[in-house]
Amino acid sequence: MRAECYDALVLLEFFLEWHKENFMAQENMKSPEFQKVMGLLNACKEEVSKRVVGQKDVVEKILVSLLVGGHVLLEGVPGLAKTLLVKTISDISGLSFKRIQFTPDLLPADVTGTLIYQQGTGTFSVRKGPVFANMVLADEINRAPAKVQSALLEAMAEGQVTIGDETYRLPTPFFVLATQNPIEQEGTYNLPEAELDRFLMKLHVSYPSAQEEIKIIQGGGNQGGNPVSELLGGDRLLYCRQLLEKVACDEKILEYIVSIVAATRPAEGASGKAGVGRAGARGGREEALHKYISFGASPRAGIALYHCAKAAAIFGGRDFVLPEDVKAMATAVLRHRLVLSYEAAADGVTTDDLIARILSLLPVP
Repeated sequence: MRAECYDALVLLEFFLEWHKENFMAQENMKSPEFQKVMGLLNACKEEVSKRVVGQKDVVEKILVSLLVGGHVLLEGVPGLAKTLLVKTISDISGLSFKRIQFTPDLLPADVTGTLIYQQGTGTFSVRKGPVFANMVLADEINRAPAKVQSALLEAMAEGQVTIGDETYRLPTPFFVLATQNPIEQEGTYNLPEAELDRFLMKLHVSYPSAQEEIKIIQGGGNQGGNPVSELLGGDRLLYCRQLLEKVACDEKILEYIVSIVAATRPAEGASGKAGVGRAGARGGREEALHKYISFGASPRAGIALYHCAKAAAIFGGRDFVLPEDVKAMATAVLRHRLVLSYEAAADGVTTDDLIARILSLLPVP
């Protein structure tokens, strides 16, 4: 018995030593250039923490979206500092910022702009709307009707706005950060799937912990007045985005990304082939997941997950993508791109539950 325990201890010691050497090898592989950018991004998170208590995961994923150049949908109950968070991100980035309060009586022209008739000259002039900024906060976006929500589609997808017969390019970079309240349905309009798909990520802003809430109360709720430094200016942001192209992604990682996206797609027609089955996962348990999904993610989701995983690698100071980077970004990228069935609502299954199950079933490269 003692000999068996001794052998087990020797094996454990060997494993710990191997894990330490492997970790140190990965640390030594980190590029100084990427470690410098990682330090900059960590400094940005520290600046945000001067105003926003907690929400570290949400802050990091918003910074990921800035690197990738995608839009973000923030969902959370009132009072969780969603608006303050977006305003703080704009302050540390130094980008031009506009806020649009979405209301039921808002018109598309109030967002994109309109033509103004000049009586003196008998001509029309263009008055550009608040969407002409680097960073636009669409506050409570689900309070405006569909015609106003759709006014953002062209801007979010193509970075341009059409007013009258002319098309105008939006400033570069251009980001839309929208907020919505998940619990109140009175006077709200659900975002259509086509617009949801334009968002790179959907982030859930949760309640703070007890210690974080004590800190918020001690500050009197006045953290928004704390000054922050402009760390991620236009040139630095451009440099970080160029560095994103240098991040290597192995073909096995690409196959893993495709398998995750394919696993969200239910059986097609009479062939009975389901996404997880094509990806080579394990049998009927995966097939049972598809009864909860009406429509899965499109190839746009795979592209988004690929870019977000590369950005996550930069946050780790690496110039290569690991499977853990893909897993870390999968839920935020996919949760708003799945349309669930009635069975999911009846069984209380959420998109986060399904994504977590898919990630646990698929083999990791």
